[in-house]
Amino acid sequence: MSLIDYNQSQKIAMQDFYFYALIMAAMRKADTENLEKLREIWPATWAELQARYNAPGGLLDGETR
Repeated sequence: MSLIDYNQSQKIAMQDFYFYALIMAAMRKADTENLEKLREIWPATWAELQARYNAPGGLLDGETR
């Protein structure tokens, strides 16, 4: 990590995103090795991210906007 990473983390934290939104964003940005680690720790979050990615508008069955 670097000072740039630290500074960016401060900016992200100030935006007050939900925790699992951050995890899903990290999964989207992760390289192969880090994605595997995230998938091991949060398998249900990975499954939901994949399901929503493949669903029209990110909506799962029975959901509406």
